[in-house]
Amino acid sequence: MALGKIKADTLEHSTAGTIATNFVVNGSAKLWCLLDGTGTIGILDSLNSASATDNGTGDYTITATNAMSSANYACCATSGQNSGDQISANNNTGTGLDRTTTTVRTQCQRSTSDNALDCNVVDTIRMGDLA
Repeated sequence: MALGKIKADTLEHSTAGTIATNFVVNGSAKLWCLLDGTGTIGILDSLNSASATDNGTGDYTITATNAMSSANYACCATSGQNSGDQISANNNTGTGLDRTTTTVRTQCQRSTSDNALDCNVVDTIRMGDLA
């Protein structure tokens, strides 16, 4: 099978209009991961996510299948729990949680006490350029 390229400055949908291709290339998530962070953790669904590692209570590392071009990308994390806990999630804060081109670490904690908590829903999204 021959490899080829399609070059276009705009994309046009039959009913939804057009968009410049730079919005598609630069404005699309390059990785997203929906993780169950309880018990034996597992990726529920994802794009470009090779694996998830449990680093301890409420502390997870997502490894990308395809690397980002640099560690200067935008990353967002959210989490949820079936119980009444108010949960917050963060990326790359604290000692030793530096992001790399292939990994980013997410920590979940109770908003009211800052205690780490395993969450049944952990979402991570990365925006930026792939290598």
